[in-house]
Amino acid sequence: MRTPTPSPGPSTGQHGSDGTDGVDDWLGDALDGAERRRRRARVLFVILAVCVGTATVTALVWVYLPDSPLGSSAGPPHGDASRPSRSAVPRSGPTTRPSRAAPVIPRRGTGRFLRASGASHKVGRGTLMRYTVEVEDGIGQHASSFARSVDAILSDRRGWTAGGRWAFQRVTSGPRDFVVRLAAPKTVDTLCAKYGLDTDGEVNCAGGEDVVINLKRWLLLTPYYKGRADLYHALAVNHEVGHRLGFNHVTCPRDGGLAPVMMQQIFGMKGCRINGWPYDSRRRFVTGPPSP
Repeated sequence: MRTPTPSPGPSTGQHGSDGTDGVDDWLGDALDGAERRRRRARVLFVILAVCVGTATVTALVWVYLPDSPLGSSAGPPHGDASRPSRSAVPRSGPTTRPSRAAPVIPRRGTGRFLRASGASHKVGRGTLMRYTVEVEDGIGQHASSFARSVDAILSDRRGWTAGGRWAFQRVTSGPRDFVVRLAAPKTVDTLCAKYGLDTDGEVNCAGGEDVVINLKRWLLLTPYYKGRADLYHALAVNHEVGHRLGFNHVTCPRDGGLAPVMMQQIFGMKGCRINGWPYDSRRRFVTGPPSP
């Protein structure tokens, strides 16, 4: 608040001639000087108060104003969520835990395959399909662990047994209908090339009795399945086993629908939602138009 400046006292404009002129002049000057000093003191006090008030307001603004610019939303900007704003940059080191490093994928293994021991119970009804599970040596994966994943996928109620046409059983010896192999990218290329298939070190394949799963896809998944490893593993196994059962590629049936497991989802979802199972939760077969 502005402090009013007091008006100066009345001035006579003249002094008498009784010999006190000098005293009056001195006294007037003294009073005028005192008044000026009081005014200066009041002005200084006002300036000091304003400065202190400004500093206080500045401090309050610094403490209470949000980091984000006024009018911005709580979330990241639309269309540029990956670019942090200046105010979002940490002032004293990172505040989030660094992301986990991607696994190292060997391009080649030894070329020798290790078969998972033991056998599974028969699951499903219909034509029995016997299979073995093998993992390439030298790629850092265990055959027993991979076999458990394959067994769980093929016995799931949403899997190929849901339609009542096939049954599955893992064996270690004797006749088999197919083999599920986990291999390094270059080994996948070699195995799939026998059937005229070009996998380019990136994708899975099926040909003859071979159902070949690429280690790179098994560990890194695809962008559509980021953070959904179990669902992608189901897709990879069910898609390639589906080829062994005689199914060809199809495409998305409608926007917002489940993607058929026989759709090549790695090349785009075409408006469909991700899905790794041949049948939905109501045991309805999920399919679509033939792929062009």
